[in-house]
Amino acid sequence: MRAIILAAGMGKRLGAYTRDGTKCMVQVNGKALVDHALEAIEAAGVRDVTIVVGYRKERLIGHIADRYPGLRIEYVANDVYDKTNNIYSLWLARERMADDDVLLLESDLIFEPSLLREVLADPSPNLAVVSRFESWMDGTVTLLDEDGSIVSVIDKDHFRWTDIGHYYKTVNIYKFSKDFSKRYYLPFLDAWLAAFGDNVYYEQVLKVLAFLEDIDLKGHRVKGSRWYEIDDPHDLRVAETIFSSAAEKLDLMNARYGGFWRFPAVRDYCYLVNPYFPTERLSHEIKSSFGDLLSHYPSGAAVQGQLAAKAFGTAESQIVVGNGAAELIDRLFRFLPGRVAGTIPAFNEYPARVGADRFVEIPTGGRDFAYGADNILAALDAGADAAVLVNPDNPSGRFMPEAEVLRLVAEAGRRGKRLVVDESFVDFADRDARFTLLDEAYLRDNPRLVVIKSVSKSYGVPGFRLGVLASGDLELVEKIRRDLPVWNVNSFGEFFLQVVDKYKADYRHACDLIAAERARFAALLADTGALDLYPSAANYLMCRLRNGVSARSLAERLLDEKRIIIKDLSGKRGFPEGQFVRLAVRDREDDDYFIKSFREVLGLAGAGTKGETA
Repeated sequence: MRAIILAAGMGKRLGAYTRDGTKCMVQVNGKALVDHALEAIEAAGVRDVTIVVGYRKERLIGHIADRYPGLRIEYVANDVYDKTNNIYSLWLARERMADDDVLLLESDLIFEPSLLREVLADPSPNLAVVSRFESWMDGTVTLLDEDGSIVSVIDKDHFRWTDIGHYYKTVNIYKFSKDFSKRYYLPFLDAWLAAFGDNVYYEQVLKVLAFLEDIDLKGHRVKGSRWYEIDDPHDLRVAETIFSSAAEKLDLMNARYGGFWRFPAVRDYCYLVNPYFPTERLSHEIKSSFGDLLSHYPSGAAVQGQLAAKAFGTAESQIVVGNGAAELIDRLFRFLPGRVAGTIPAFNEYPARVGADRFVEIPTGGRDFAYGADNILAALDAGADAAVLVNPDNPSGRFMPEAEVLRLVAEAGRRGKRLVVDESFVDFADRDARFTLLDEAYLRDNPRLVVIKSVSKSYGVPGFRLGVLASGDLELVEKIRRDLPVWNVNSFGEFFLQVVDKYKADYRHACDLIAAERARFAALLADTGALDLYPSAANYLMCRLRNGVSARSLAERLLDEKRIIIKDLSGKRGFPEGQFVRLAVRDREDDDYFIKSFREVLGLAGAGTKGETA
């Protein structure tokens, strides 16, 4: 068995990273891609290696030098690397393919070393490593039959997004027997070069071979989390995250603040969205208008306000739409002077936007994180000019009932003080307890009140970045509106506001499902005996870990071993001694998977809870 690595390319899209070296010399977590590959080849028991070099070949050869005494490495030069493509580089190594079984790799890959051992152990003599297609992937894809045979190779020109559920992306790792190369691949390689030239991809030959009935070419399926192809700087950042240590991986993921769809199989228990909404019907309605929404400018802020007023029952003059609630929180505290009181621990956006010099901490009641309207009123009486109530509270999930909130609004108004109520999670409370302050008459009668709602969180559309702010103080609302860009909300967000009113019954049902699943998930967590849960009316649960379990260690292990990301609350202010985490409530399948994974990571009995295997 011989390994062939195609490493002649320039890697232009990596820019500065290939200025002084080749693409395969780019480092991932302190080690060059070519070193990752050669170490994996050596660990798989392959000793003969051919590397096709080209761009900056002297630097690459010098880098490898004598680092691998256990490997017999030879180099084949593609001196026209800038005028040819990988089909020509492979053709230059054709004699090696005719002399031995080969393991063919491209040099811009990083993968788990065990992958090569699996490929060599696979009884199929000829195979391509493939991974089910995901949205972040690019390049050649294949279709497999029930036996795993490759029946079609589809290039970019014939790719159809409507068919992605059937596609498998080529990982660009192949195993070919000597007989397969001599009888099939090499003759067709010569013919293709003669007919179409040398500036194409070698996968074109596989595309032709897949049509031959007597070809035995299998797809070796792997998960996308076990490999990554690096074409540009962002690919490099993603690869560094996937293949980092457990501690580094958690820090790198947290530093992204989302975008987890780029990471195959990661289940997000950190960010808070509604898993039961939008419905499939609403999603289809949005998709049906995709072309128009993509190619047209959205309306200005005034129209966005009209749509939001209709959706949430306010007057147009009372409400403003933001690019997420975070944008509105930022603008609000530019215009609210004085000191602002809020409970601690808190949703970070409030103390951050208010500023440490103006934010007045209202400590909550010890281990129970208890507080009520009187605690907030006391802070106002002590000199704060405004107060923030997040209800249900983030991160604890604590819920202040309607009667108490109404009393707080009235008392704050009588004192001439501002009250900001963030009801982003109130729709997830039990059905009989839900309420909203978004009401035209109520806002008009309580002009010192400001209400904020994250539509992204409540309605499960974080990608649209939608939030609303409403108040009976029309001057304040207008100041915020004028301070925002005219087009701060995109066409997709505008369309959502336009049509969501038709789906109110579906939305209420989705919130009922969240409330029921929260109760079920909480019972399963309590049954583990590994944590204390705090009552929650939101779509998340705050937990205190028992038995000396570290929140950081748990978060690292869940991400590294189970591809689950949770919120470690260790860095937040306002927590007493102990280790705390916040867990999002997802759907039944995901929550069962979490329970199973949680038990396995902590070595708890009952790790066989129903759910998908890791």
